[in-house]
Amino acid sequence: MEGVPDGHQPSPEEDGLELLGGDRDPSTHQLRLFLTLAQELHFGRAAARLFMSQPTLSRQIRLLERKLGVTLLDRTSRSVALTPAGRALVPEAREAVWAMARLRRRAAEHARQVRGHLVLGFIAGEAAMPYTHTILGELRRRQPRITVELRALSFGNQFEALGNGDVHAALLRFPLPRALRTIRLATEPRVACLPSADRLASLPTERPVSLADLADHLVVDMPTQAPRDWWDDWAVNPRPDGSPVRFGPVAADIESLLHIVARGQAISFLPAAARCLYPRSGVTYVDVADAPQSTAALAWMPTTQDRPVLSALLETARTVITPTTA
Repeated sequence: MEGVPDGHQPSPEEDGLELLGGDRDPSTHQLRLFLTLAQELHFGRAAARLFMSQPTLSRQIRLLERKLGVTLLDRTSRSVALTPAGRALVPEAREAVWAMARLRRRAAEHARQVRGHLVLGFIAGEAAMPYTHTILGELRRRQPRITVELRALSFGNQFEALGNGDVHAALLRFPLPRALRTIRLATEPRVACLPSADRLASLPTERPVSLADLADHLVVDMPTQAPRDWWDDWAVNPRPDGSPVRFGPVAADIESLLHIVARGQAISFLPAAARCLYPRSGVTYVDVADAPQSTAALAWMPTTQDRPVLSALLETARTVITPTTA
């Protein structure tokens, strides 16, 4: 046996290795060289494509033929042609190269897998939005060793939870503090959330209201912990004509906000998705022709982005999300 001293009898283990291939198996590199040569049918052109010398390419092809035990190419001084065996083995060689590429990709995926616990905060209905399901579904596929905890945030503590590290990242709505880093997820219209008994709630659905129509309505207010500029933006305060908004009862979260509206105490503005997320008795959603649109974002503190679980989340979000306008 080649490479074994005379008189040596291979052990069963060694014999098994020979049967599995060892040095007798062609390498993926040799198969790639063969596939290139099968395309070019010219040693000079194939060698140039492969950035190697023609003699080196020729030696590798001869070695491949010895390992396979067949002649792959008919060579003359004028031409190169595939033999019947060569033609038959081209698709097999291609499949072997592809299989090795798949193997390396899967190995790389496993090498990049992160183990840990990710805490993802969210406000109102953001956890139920399609982009959230897309991100978390892909994260689970890519990083099955990361466990994810979804934590509901209130209007008052949404930014504080990021700042003090209670959550790694959060699904929020603009406007957001400049200190945060963000990935925009989707943009959609705002709607007015009205008591069903309100005269504007009975208008035909094709007739949107205007901010001027809502000028005499009280608007739900936020706790003092919530940034004033954030809620002023949502309440469109001041209105386009410069008039200030009059605020009514305070709501700490989305459920208390809807309860206030249903009781006829005030109105509010919410993303259009609220129609599907929060159908409530006594609450009617109405289009507002001149209300600003609402943009959702994945937000995090830049000082924490080097944490492996957060990095995995951000990489996934950037890969699968294309910001959309509803």
